[in-house]
Amino acid sequence: MRAVVLTGHGGLDRLSFRENWPRPCLEPGQALIQVGACGLNNTDVNTRTGWYSAGVSGATTGEALQDAGETDAAWGGKAIAFPRVQGADVCGRVVALGAGCDASLVGKRVLVDPWLRDWSDPLDRGKCGYFGSECDGGFADYAVADVRNVHPIHSDLSDAELATFATSYMTAEYMLDRAGAGEDDRILISGASGGVGSALIQLARRRGAETVALCGEDKAEAVGSLGVDHVLPRAPEDLKAALRTATGAEEVTVVADVVGGPLWPRLISVLSRGGRYTCAGAIAGPVVRFDLREFYLRDLVFTGATVPPPDVFADLVGYIEHGEITPVLAATYPLRELVAAQQAFMAKRHIGNIVVTTAGDS
Repeated sequence: MRAVVLTGHGGLDRLSFRENWPRPCLEPGQALIQVGACGLNNTDVNTRTGWYSAGVSGATTGEALQDAGETDAAWGGKAIAFPRVQGADVCGRVVALGAGCDASLVGKRVLVDPWLRDWSDPLDRGKCGYFGSECDGGFADYAVADVRNVHPIHSDLSDAELATFATSYMTAEYMLDRAGAGEDDRILISGASGGVGSALIQLARRRGAETVALCGEDKAEAVGSLGVDHVLPRAPEDLKAALRTATGAEEVTVVADVVGGPLWPRLISVLSRGGRYTCAGAIAGPVVRFDLREFYLRDLVFTGATVPPPDVFADLVGYIEHGEITPVLAATYPLRELVAAQQAFMAKRHIGNIVVTTAGDS
């Protein structure tokens, strides 16, 4: 089969398009999926460059990182095995099943929950892996997944549109769960033009919350079209004043952050007493200035969001099928052009998600 193979940590030259890569073999309890489309996300880039390594303190640039270590360069702080087919956000059709599976799955269009679980103890996050990281993923013609991660989907959306949902929307929904977000909240969303940010807008709106988006001025109109209540510049020098002008108040009850970096102290400064900060990324840099007095004197609650419980993905599939959320598909590329797709992803000029497709790419 065709596949894009990551051969080691480093630059884009570590991604190699192969036309004769071995098709994965089925084991009991697994489904073989013919991939129609697979979405890109930050984990692909961060794993390739080794950005998760404790020795790295800078922003995610997509370039090779000299300070990255080999033993802790995957998302879970461990080593990753090479060669590896990345790609977590798969939409495709089941074409074969291993022993012990429900035969009715064959032929069905499916989405794959990217979180690999110990199904004897599925709530233990310490035993979790990630599709395309701890096992081969979807940047290929075929992928295998445990049938418990495979969810049939009934939708008029295209494979490419469906491939925008898994990681970004599940991350966003879990962030809002962790923050206990609801209709009484005003939620400040950093990086609102990206995959997780655009998902946060829709999912927070679904909960009835008031939403405030931070994004570049060149993206403000497109972000506004997602139904956000207020759009502010990416990094206002006086964030309180900007909030006051937009909303009539200087504070928010929730900050949903995927940016971090120099903006971080300003985000914390606008949280109301007892406010909640939830984080699932740090694309502008993971090391921030943290004044503990702001944290404890104002009774703030901080939560990280990476590995959601299993029911979050099933809920997401339901939202899609009922038309409660919509895809934000920025661009599609054929599989063989994954490097170009990742370059576009790293340039951050897009709104929403970028996807690679296999159909017609021979």
